[in-house]
Amino acid sequence: MTFGAAVAFLIATVLAVPAGPASAGGLRPGVESAAAGEFDQATMDRVGAELAATAAHRSRVLGRVSVCYNAHLADIGWQGQRCDGRIAGTTGENRRMEAIMISLGDGTVCYNAHLADIGWQGQRCDNAVAGTTGQSRRMEAIKVVSAAADICYDAHVQNIGWQGRRCGGATAGTTGQSRQMEAIRITASPIR
Repeated sequence: MTFGAAVAFLIATVLAVPAGPASAGGLRPGVESAAAGEFDQATMDRVGAELAATAAHRSRVLGRVSVCYNAHLADIGWQGQRCDGRIAGTTGENRRMEAIMISLGDGTVCYNAHLADIGWQGQRCDNAVAGTTGQSRRMEAIKVVSAAADICYDAHVQNIGWQGRRCGGATAGTTGQSRQMEAIRITASPIR
């Protein structure tokens, strides 16, 4: 293998989001739609562990802090891992985000989801589920913070679109407007 081919292979390997074999719907086996009900704790633990392992691996290989996240969507369930600014959720499908898990490759990340008929749910950290599964409840806003990295995020909101980047615990999404978050992209960078 030539040096150029080796570099291309390494870049493709690092930038790929390992998700295992996909089912016909594009989801990993065992992480299918939640339409039948809420996921059991073993599935939630497995999804969280995969997310943490991917974020840690990407941080080591890329030599910089990496953030990975997994969104739970209406009629889809857990979508699969996204990392470092890639879109989790959907745009143009009017599909609500219902929950999210977030993992920082090196350090702790905490987040708080604002939910329909609940309000701010309370802080969750490091792969814990923020939001709900199996309740058809929309996520309306999110705040994300970390002492280990600068975290920025952009929410795609119903009838608004992409709102623009928010950082360090600022609210992305809306409260008091009954608008669903439909997608999010999150980035992490070293603290300046």
